[in-house]
Formats: sequence, C-alpha cells, structure tokens
Amino acid sequence: MQSQSNNWFGLPKMLFWGYIAVAVFMSGDGFEMAFLSKHITDLGFTPAQSALVFTVYGLAAAIAAWSSGVVAEIITPQKAMKIGFCVWVVMHVLFMELGLGLKNFPMMLLFYGIRGLAYPLFIYSFVMLIVQTVPKHQVSSAMGWFWAMYSIGIGCIGSYLPSFSIPYMGERGTLWFAIAWVIVGGLIAMFCLRNVGAESEKAKLTTKEKITELTRAVTILYTNKNIFLACLIRIINTISLFGFAVIMPMLFVGRLDFTMSEWLQIWAVFFFVTIFTNVMWGVLGEYIGWMRQVRWFGCVGCAISSLAFYYLPVTFGHNFWIAVIPAVMFGITVAAFVPMTAVFPALEPHHKGAAISIYNLSAGLSNFVAPAIASVALPFVDIVGVVWIYTGLYLFAGVLTLIIKVDQPARLSVSERKDAERYGDALDPV
Repeated sequence: MQSQSNNWFGLPKMLFWGYIAVAVFMSGDGFEMAFLSKHITDLGFTPAQSALVFTVYGLAAAIAAWSSGVVAEIITPQKAMKIGFCVWVVMHVLFMELGLGLKNFPMMLLFYGIRGLAYPLFIYSFVMLIVQTVPKHQVSSAMGWFWAMYSIGIGCIGSYLPSFSIPYMGERGTLWFAIAWVIVGGLIAMFCLRNVGAESEKAKLTTKEKITELTRAVTILYTNKNIFLACLIRIINTISLFGFAVIMPMLFVGRLDFTMSEWLQIWAVFFFVTIFTNVMWGVLGEYIGWMRQVRWFGCVGCAISSLAFYYLPVTFGHNFWIAVIPAVMFGITVAAFVPMTAVFPALEPHHKGAAISIYNLSAGLSNFVAPAIASVALPFVDIVGVVWIYTGLYLFAGVLTLIIKVDQPARLSVSERKDAERYGDALDPV
C-alpha cells in the first residue's frame, strides 16, 4: 500500500525506475520508425514487400498487446517484461544478420514478425504491475506518467535521435545502435523492479486454470457489458490520431501548400504537448472523476479539436501558427482519456489481467480502424467527410460514458489516509 508521501505528483516512487525503463526501451524500439521501410526498399525489395513486413509486425504486436495483461498476471509482470526484453534483442539480431544482412525476405518476415511480440509484452506488463501495485484511486495519475514516458521514448527520442545518428553511422549502424537502448531499458527493469509488488494469486494457479484465465481475454467482452462499452470508447480515443496521420498530409501538403517539414513540425507539436497533458489529466482525473473527464474533455474536446484541425487551416490558408493551434488543442484533449486505463480493471476487479488485455486490444484496434475508415470513406466524402465521421464517433463515445457504471474510489486527504492506514481500512490496490 502506498501513502501520499510515496509519489511525486502522481508518479509512484517505487516504480520510478520502471518508468525510466519504458522510456529508454521505447526509444530504442522507435529508432527504425522513420526510415526502416525505405531502407528495405533500398535493398531491392518492392514497396509491397516492405509493407508486408510491417503488416506482419503489426499483427504480432496486436496479438501480444491483447494477451499481455493476462500473461503478466499469471506469470508475474517482471517475468513477462524479461521475456519481452530477451525476445526483442534476440530477434532484432537475427533480423539484422539473417534478414537484412542476407537480404532474405522470408527471414525478415519471420524475425521481425516475432520481434513484434516483444515491445507490447514489455510495456503492457509494466501497466499490469502499475495496476497491481498502485492504490486504486491513484492508477489514473500513475498511468498518465506511463503514457508520458512512452511519448518521450517513441515520440521524441526515438524519432529525433536517428536524424543525428544516421549521418554519422548510417541506417544500418543506427539499427544496431537501437539494441544498446533496449538493453539498457531491459536491464533497468530487470534489476530495479525485481522486488516490487507482491505475487498475484493468479500466478499460483495450475496450468489448466491459467489457460482458463487466458481465455477470459476473449470471453470478458460479452460477459461484461461495461468492458465492451469501455473497449469501444478506447478504440475511439485515438481514432483521429491515427486517422489524421493518413489524411492530413493530403490536406496540408497537397492542398494548402504547406511543406512536408512544416506538416511534420505541426504533428511533432501534438506529440510534445501530450508528454505534459498525459500527466496533467492523469492527476486531474482523480479530482474531476474518471468518466466525467473522459466525457467532457476527452470525447467532446476531441470532437471540437478534430473539427478545428480541418477548418482552421482551411479558413486561414497557409499560416503555420494558426495550424499549430488545433495541434495543441488535440494534444490537450486526446490525453484526457488517460483514466480509461484505471476504468478497465475497476470494471472487472477479479480479473484485472483480462481487463487490461482488452484495454490493450482496443488500443491496437484503433490503429487499424482509423485508417480503414479513411480509406473506405475518402472516395465518397473527401477529407472533410472523414473528419466529420471521426467527430461523430467522439460524440457517440460521449454518450457511451453515460451508460458505463464504474465505482471510482474517493480520493482521501492525507489525514484521512493516515487514519485509514492506522485502523487497517485503507483502500486496497485495484
């Protein structure tokens, strides 16, 4: 049990090095995002083959994200993180040597695909450790810090550092450099988290019982209506984020005469803002109320921000600073969904791993659904129509928040918590 003095602005002290591990690990994992597809085509493979490599990787990552919550619960998060770390390093070496090194396409598919299982197992197992360790009423702020570290890793360091390393060591050297970051992040987690938290009761189940628990990552969707509705909300949460990455370059660069550099800078502003707003909304959710914050600042806020992302630049034309405004707005509002991570296990307190697995699944589905909507709708309703579809989905999610019933624990004052701990009546971790 944590007391108020055991966290810094919602960051649990006992998990501090775990957050650092996530940031460092995801920095290495993100190195390749900006150039690997081009590097594969430069080796002589077709764009379709390059896309297939990433498709297989994405499918593996989605499967790992879906199952990671339950896996972490039944073998302990620390063991799951260790497995994810080891799989990443081994598969990356094999991918570099036998795949890229030999220009062997089947080996590239095999080893890069298996590596796709690794990062979700590492980072989402840490989410499970947060849920198991942090008191229920502080999970929202703790998850705000998690997503902030994730953004720092893959969105900032992982995106920008290769722009400096590639001129000095080349693309291949940068891919090898990524291993150093992943190893550092993995070792931090292995040595600094080994004595954190207590072993879950699920880790003591028999093999047959563990398999049964693993199936709950599927069955819970129709046995718990609130989990299903929360899943829909989480899918909609980042639908504009993934969708705008597809359609907005067409608008900004193709029609409004922004340069690609200007568009990328506008998009980078969004990611930079989320570093701070993830933490901010994680803490505020404890005071405002989880679902109230998601409804008004997340759903309604993202609906307004989505429209602004289209109409402000269309109205004012090629004006960089006007275009930055909706990027900042979107960075503020999309992070207001942070408390959803606390909502899922609260809706299914006896099967937290399965609940977190569904949360992870919905996050992955958002990455798939958003561009799918764009690709289907663009020929019929153009960019503005897609923006309105996304806006309508956010408003629909707002309605769903009125249906979900979740008990959010009260936030105790320092004196109340001391009294609760003195008499053994403190809130248990979720």
